Amino acid sequence: MYQSTGKIYTLHFILLCLSNALFSASFNMMIPELPAYLTNLGGADYKGYIIGLFTLMAGLSRPFSGKLTDTIGRVPVMIFGSLICVVCSLMYPLVSSVAAFLLLRFFHGFSTGFKPTGTSAYVSDIVPFNRRGEAMGMVGLASTIGMALGPAIGGYMAIRWNINVMFQTSAVFALLSVVILVGMKETVSNKQPFRLSLLKISSDEIFEPLVWAPVVICFLTYFSYGAMLTIIPDFSAYLGILNKGLFFTFFTGSSIGIRLLAGKVSDRYGRVPVLKIAATLMAASMLMMAWAASPALLMAAAVVYGISVGLNAPAITAWTIDLGRPEHRGRALASMYIAMEAGIGLGAYLSAFLYKNNASNFPLAFYLIAFITLMATVYLTFFYRKPVATCNEG
Repeated sequence: MYQSTGKIYTLHFILLCLSNALFSASFNMMIPELPAYLTNLGGADYKGYIIGLFTLMAGLSRPFSGKLTDTIGRVPVMIFGSLICVVCSLMYPLVSSVAAFLLLRFFHGFSTGFKPTGTSAYVSDIVPFNRRGEAMGMVGLASTIGMALGPAIGGYMAIRWNINVMFQTSAVFALLSVVILVGMKETVSNKQPFRLSLLKISSDEIFEPLVWAPVVICFLTYFSYGAMLTIIPDFSAYLGILNKGLFFTFFTGSSIGIRLLAGKVSDRYGRVPVLKIAATLMAASMLMMAWAASPALLMAAAVVYGISVGLNAPAITAWTIDLGRPEHRGRALASMYIAMEAGIGLGAYLSAFLYKNNASNFPLAFYLIAFITLMATVYLTFFYRKPVATCNEG
């Protein structure tokens, strides 16, 4: 296994962050435009599948990306994930039916099933163990910047030229992400050549039992993110906010701000204390949304939610790496990401089910998501027991 130096901000780390930002911008830039694009194809009733199918494939592909990350190496897995974005972005203008669009959207999910797994494992290999939280915070910051800039760039391309130019721009961003990764030093010392037998996943390769605790917390806290993607646009319109993306601007801004410090905090004070605070703040933000009766109150809730996510994400990723075996980091991270996708998907479904396109049901949806999120704090406070030994120096 590659031995990390005492530094974080090496050339490799900076390039990895840049690759992450480009990758994130690539698939996020098309999200605001895809509902209208699908409607033009005659699929207005299938808008909910745009996120759902993408997330489903990402979750299904995690066991494979985890195993391949640990066997053929981190770099090939990252490159494959980014190349999927290149190919899919170029194929969107070619689809002419709703079925073809949904199938393409499903396969596009391979990208986020692979790239983040390889990236997180690579980062854990090249940074010192006592600064993992800080490193994950910076990688997450790069992704958040891409998530913030991507839709703005994509929207500009679609308005200034046309939606096909936006798809092409998305492909270029993903290709640049690949170019950065080509030639990057592999960190798996005993890597294997790819063979089809590696795609056979046994039951013990799907989940890493040593990371059960962060998996539970990830699952419970990402219900809220699925709910945000699903009902916040309608809730914003209900409160008279013309720009439905304004909530996400405030959320992303506060998340970026806190990520500059959040990782260091978990390195110094521990993952569990930070995650308790994050989950409690997240539940509080859900209650603020339930009580919001004006745009100002909703934006305040967005800021609190962004802070909670900025604290939660790097700590949970670093904790997963701390607890997992060095030789199974890919599997450990894949387990965490499976929980994340499951939480997002169920949160989206549950919030939509409770909302039922009836504005009077908004508080009920937020109350239930707040309760589920608070269960993470309860679990860490009353049920979690620290293991006797961890692999945090692996």
